Amino acid sequence: MLRFSTAGESHGEALVALLSGVPAGVPVNQEFLDHELWRRQQGYGRGGRMRIERDTAHILSGVRHGKTIGSPIAMTLANKDWKNWEEILPVSEGDPEKHKAVSSPRPGHADLAGALKYDFADGRYVLERASARESAARVACGAVAKMLLGELGIRVASHVVRVGSAELSRAASFEEIAALAKREEVLLSCVDAESEALMKAEVDLALKTGDTIGGIFEVVVHGLPPGVGTHTNWDERMDGLLAQAVMSLQAVKAVELGRGVTAASSPGSKVHDAISYESETAEGKFTKFTREQNNAGGIEGGISNGEDVVVRGYLKPISTLRRPLGSVSFATREATKASYERSDVCVVPAAGVAGEAMVALTVARLVMEKFGGDSLRELQRNFASYCEQIKKY
Repeated sequence: MLRFSTAGESHGEALVALLSGVPAGVPVNQEFLDHELWRRQQGYGRGGRMRIERDTAHILSGVRHGKTIGSPIAMTLANKDWKNWEEILPVSEGDPEKHKAVSSPRPGHADLAGALKYDFADGRYVLERASARESAARVACGAVAKMLLGELGIRVASHVVRVGSAELSRAASFEEIAALAKREEVLLSCVDAESEALMKAEVDLALKTGDTIGGIFEVVVHGLPPGVGTHTNWDERMDGLLAQAVMSLQAVKAVELGRGVTAASSPGSKVHDAISYESETAEGKFTKFTREQNNAGGIEGGISNGEDVVVRGYLKPISTLRRPLGSVSFATREATKASYERSDVCVVPAAGVAGEAMVALTVARLVMEKFGGDSLRELQRNFASYCEQIKKY
């Protein structure tokens, strides 16, 4: 099974990423991997931390001579800010006087719940692991998953469809969305310039008022054949796995597949995708069944249906405000203001990149479970054979 795990704290020495289950022979492009990490750090509204870090993945194992070798892939991402925290958060006992406590929990953050759960006197250790800094390690793993999927012609991309009350005003093609990843400058990762300008104004207002702002990102999987995932067991459904994967990202509070939100208030005749039959599609796709629309978001009954898989993540505003909300002191239990640490105003584009990683890892896992293979060539043979098989129906 393809699986991953991460370790490390926001201000620790490094983040660690461990990815296993990748077949041997997958080309690993270091430049692409680091570019994915760069994309996660970009976007209008990012804070001072991103001026310190320049993420790069240092591969320790699982890759030799530019290709995977079938064993677990271990990577580290150094935190350049560690030099400022080495005495504050040492591994050894160190000097307790230098500890930098999070003395009052931030509303909306894990500070309070985590401190109570783990019996901490303040929220520092909770903040360190709960921070979205952890998502950089996920992006590193997701980049490898993208390289694996790319060898099968499956691509994953994201864009921002809403920031605050400013929303993308038109539909976007997959090629438009994919082209965003090649931009040398990332603003708010929106395909439409006018909509992006309105989104920027929302961020400016939040910055001016000492507030933060959230939004919606959309991840699209292109080129996935029908039949990946299953309806047979609740914990193996593709839609459920994708929802859990995206919801696990920091600050994501809702997940939508296809037209999931508006479908709830629409009649079935306006929601379900009428099916057509074509002897050959313009793109030479392997399936002969097509749909007039993609309201289902590429998944029906927990199984991919051959259309683009479309997943949206609804991101709440960052919980660290420059004008802090009311809170309570951990030490005295008296009313005070919430703690403040250097933070972002808007992270929706960055969350989209992390969302791509989680979607790519989930789809890659399901692809490996269906088609199998200890080497890339074996996987490609199995994949091609299946694609030929479904042409017969």
